[in-house]
Amino acid sequence: MPHDVDITLVAPRYLAGPGDPTWVTVPLHRACRWSTAEDPLVPRVILTSPDQLAQLRIDPDPDLDEPWWTLRHAHHGDQRAWSVTFEAPTPVEIIAAVTDALTDPAAPPTASGDPYETLRAAGWHALRHHDGRTSPEGMTSPDGLARVDRLVHEGGRSASWVVETSVPHLPTLWRAYLDGNTPPHLVAALFEALADETPLVREPHRVPQLAATHGRTSSGRVSAETLAFALEHRVAALAQRNAPTPPATPPSGPHVPKPRRAR
Repeated sequence: MPHDVDITLVAPRYLAGPGDPTWVTVPLHRACRWSTAEDPLVPRVILTSPDQLAQLRIDPDPDLDEPWWTLRHAHHGDQRAWSVTFEAPTPVEIIAAVTDALTDPAAPPTASGDPYETLRAAGWHALRHHDGRTSPEGMTSPDGLARVDRLVHEGGRSASWVVETSVPHLPTLWRAYLDGNTPPHLVAALFEALADETPLVREPHRVPQLAATHGRTSSGRVSAETLAFALEHRVAALAQRNAPTPPATPPSGPHVPKPRRAR
C-alpha cells in the first residue's frame, strides 16, 4: 500500500547539507551518456563526457583535506582548459546546476551582462571589509552566511571565483572554486542556484544542525512514490532535453499523379 514519509524542507539551500550524489551522477550517465570508470578497490567515481573533453571526479576520502568534487574540461578550440571544485558538504543541487548547464545543448557559449545580476535580485549586496569599505568584486547573502569573491590575478590573467558558506566563529561549511577560464554561463548557473529561494528536500536525520539554528526548516510528508521517483523524473527530463530534434517532415498535400509520356 502507498504510504507517506517524513521530509524536512531547508532554506536557504546553501545550508541544506550535501544530499545524495546520485542527483548529479545518475543523470550524467543515463541522460547525458557520460561513461563511467569503475574500480572496485576504491570508492572513487569518474565520469567522462562522450566527447572525452569533460570529466567529473569524486574522491570521497574523509582523511583527504581536498575538495571531493572536481569538474574539468580540456582545452578545445578557443576555450581554454578550466576546472571547478566543490567541497564535500556542498549541496548536490548546486553542483547539479553547473553540470546541467554544461550538458545543455541549448546553452549559450557565453553569458553576457553582470554575473551578479541574479544575486542582486535576490537581495545579495557588496561585501563590506572590516574597515567599512565595500568591495565591488564580492557579494554576500542577506543573512551574511554565504559569499562570492572574485579574485583578480596579477599579470592580467582572468579572475577566478570562490564561493563560500560559513557561520561566524565556526569552520567553513563548504567552499567552491571556479578558475578564471570557467565559461560564464556555468558561473551564472552556479550563482542562480545560490540565489534560488526554493527550499531543498532532505531526510530529517540528514539535516545539518546549522540549518536548524541559522536557517529555516519545516517538516512535511510526501508519498514514498513521489520521493522515490524524483530522480527518475529528473533523468527523464534531461534525456528529453538532450534528445536530437527529429527532422521536419514536409507538409502533405493532395496527391498529383505523374504525367504519362505520350507515345
